[in-house]
Amino acid sequence: MFYDYHVHTDFSEDSSMSLDEACRAAIERNVVEMAVTDHLDIDYPDRDFQFDLDYAAYSDAIDRAREKYNGRLSIVKGLEIGLQPHVLDQCKAFLEEKDFQFVIASVHAVSGMDLYGKDFHRQKTKKAAYTEYLQELLSCIKEFTSFNVLGHVDLVRRYGSYKDNSMKHADFGDLLDLIFEELISTGKGLELNTSGFRYKLQSTMPNLNILKRYREMGGEILTIGSDAHSPHHVAEYFDFASDLARKAGLRYITRFTHGKPEYIKI
Repeated sequence: MFYDYHVHTDFSEDSSMSLDEACRAAIERNVVEMAVTDHLDIDYPDRDFQFDLDYAAYSDAIDRAREKYNGRLSIVKGLEIGLQPHVLDQCKAFLEEKDFQFVIASVHAVSGMDLYGKDFHRQKTKKAAYTEYLQELLSCIKEFTSFNVLGHVDLVRRYGSYKDNSMKHADFGDLLDLIFEELISTGKGLELNTSGFRYKLQSTMPNLNILKRYREMGGEILTIGSDAHSPHHVAEYFDFASDLARKAGLRYITRFTHGKPEYIKI
């Protein structure tokens, strides 16, 4: 039985998967609970993608899906919210007016540049680019606390074109430790994101090396998410991810009920 806590439907501009398709795929893949976490990215730098969320329509669709799949799939109304320093107050205001059961905080853009494009990495060494990303991530989660888990902590490596895109704790440990310290001290968690394999990273995000450090520092809250944007990616590599979590020393994965963590033995 799996808990996929990161799925995007066509309420996200970068996904064409309907909620119905996501639900059917989840059931086929032995998922018992799925968190639909469509995007809100205020002032996203790439104007070809506007990650606004029609909350009323989104809520109605989830209510209908819950009724349709009742007894076969538990559906969590979630959100993946993109953080940038200049929009944090707007992010807080958006969440204060809405009812989400689960929120992923992510950084998809740094210094006004989206990570998906090439501008952010251009003329930067890997060390400089990754450091800038981690510094901005840390700054954002110190200021913004209205979330449950931090998404794909090493996302920056997904889009680099370096000879070696890996992120090792030995190279970025000072910043990673500060990020984990902030998460743990404020009761937040970390996501283990399996989409790294789809992007030829040959590992989850984060990898075992970084996940072990999170556990060593006392981290316990961990969700596993596919970051699926199409049906065949729902719950992909979840057996591997569960084994990886155990190897890192974690005994549980986490589900959320009305923002409160509940622990499921791995």
